[in-house]
Formats: sequence, C-alpha cells, structure tokens
Amino acid sequence: MTDRITLRFLAAPTDVVTDGTRVQAGRVLEWIDKAGYACASGYSGSYCVTAYVGNVHFTRPIRPGNLIEATARIVHTGRTSMHVLVTVDAADVRDSRFERAMHCLLVFVAVDEHGAPRTVPPWRPTSSADEKLSRGAVDRIEGRRAIHDVMRAQQYTDAGTTPRETFRFLAAPTDANWGGKVHGGFVMRWIDEVAGALATGWAGRQAVAVYSGGIHFYRPIHLGHVVELDARLIHTGEHSMHVAVHVRSGDPRSPERQLTTQCMSIFVTVDDEGKALPVPQLELRSDEDRRLDEHARDLIARRAALQPMPLPAV
Repeated sequence: MTDRITLRFLAAPTDVVTDGTRVQAGRVLEWIDKAGYACASGYSGSYCVTAYVGNVHFTRPIRPGNLIEATARIVHTGRTSMHVLVTVDAADVRDSRFERAMHCLLVFVAVDEHGAPRTVPPWRPTSSADEKLSRGAVDRIEGRRAIHDVMRAQQYTDAGTTPRETFRFLAAPTDANWGGKVHGGFVMRWIDEVAGALATGWAGRQAVAVYSGGIHFYRPIHLGHVVELDARLIHTGEHSMHVAVHVRSGDPRSPERQLTTQCMSIFVTVDDEGKALPVPQLELRSDEDRRLDEHARDLIARRAALQPMPLPAV
C-alpha cells in the first residue's frame, strides 16, 4: 500500500489553448484527477469516485512540450474518504528545473462493486511535513462545508440578466472512466471550456483560469446521456471574472436533467508579459444579479479566511 504517486509525461501540442501559447486549464484538471485517482485507488485497493475538488490555484502557465510531474499524496482519511493533495510542476525538458504550476485538494470516496461506499485504511502522518499537510486538510473541512452550503443555496433563474453560456452534447464512450461512467477529469475540462468561452466572450480576448473551487460531484454522468453545462458570469473585479457553472445530465428520452456537478471559477486576461488586464464591468440590473454578485463577494471573503495549505517544496 502506498500513499503517494507521481505521474511524469510531456505536455502535448493537443493540450493547448487556441492561440497555442499555453496548456488549457481544463487539461491540467484532467491530469490532477487522474493522479488523484491513481493515488486514492492504490491506497484503498478499490475503485474510487471523485467527490470534491477545490483550492485549485494556477500559479504559472504550462507550455506545450514542458515536462510535467503530477504528484498526488494522501493527507487525511475519513471512514470511506481520502483527501488527496495534488501538485503539478513543470519544467523545460532541456534543463529539468521544475516550477510549481498549480496545486489543489481532492476528496475521493472508495466504493465497492455495487457503488456503495466502503471503508478505507486509516492514514497516519509519518513525518512533521505529513503532519502539517494533514492539519491543513482537516482545518479546511468546516470552511469547505460552509462554502458548499452557501453555493447550493443559491438560485439561478431567468430573472438574472448577466451573460450566460450553455454547452449541450451527448456523453461519448471515449469519455468513460474505469467504472463505465464519465471521467471526473473530463467533467472538469468541460467546466473549464464553457466558463472560458463565456469569460473570453465578455472580455473580448483570450481568458485564462487562475482559480477553481467548490467543484462538488453529486452523481455520475452515464454514457449516452445528454450533458448540459450552464455558465453564468456573476461578478467582475478590476481584473477578474467570476463564473458559476452547473452541470446537469439525463437520459435523452426524457426532458428531466439532474444536477451532477457545480463549480465557481475565476478568469483573467493577460498581456504578453503575463500581467492581468482590466476587464469590462458587469451592470447589475436585477435583484438576482445583485444577489449573485454579493454571493461571489461572500465566497471571496470565506476563501480568504481559510488557512493556506502548507505545500511541499518543488
């Protein structure tokens, strides 16, 4: 039984955004989900499902051709859950000097052959560094639960007037994970794509993700089901665009769609030197616009109050 794993590979030309300068944030989210799954499944000895992804900070761009190290490690366990810290480091293959590109915290749940949660071996820190990581994960649990509750409590209706973007398609066999459902990493890539399209359209230039949080997975997406991603711009800062995304799916023979995933992402636009540029400001016309704008501000304050994770060195 091992409590950590590192995946190493090259960032491919097919991983980049449309201008070819950097890897899509959505592709990086796929990588972290795969690394996290490999770690959680190897530790628990069972199939696992992604329950939560949060604290996703993109700290530097990843270039096509970079050498990538995606390292996942267990930092806390519950009865059936595993908290996994994932860091992604990137380097030029000519010098292999790695720099931190992103980090995040994932929660996986171990399940049996019937999909029911199963107990996992308790994890105990074996070093002072492990102890710090474990405390960091535990300290965030209550704050994360409160953020989830306020996100779920929000209502998104046609009374809102701020920009929206909707993607709709069928979940394909190529989207499947090892359990025959849609891979959580693919869902996160779709979220990044619809949110990025909305932010780019609003800003009038290529937008890049700098943060994603509150990614909660409520139910699996089945192959062949209709997938709907609804993104709404709910708040703008001087340089930032805050986009709420809700993912729903259902049998194409029925009009009913069930919520599968929710997320909040923050995008910016940058100049050639990587400096964030001002973005157009939202006009809040309706009560719902003002309520969701205040919701985004509340999330900013709640996340700022959380203690940062004590990340391992590169």
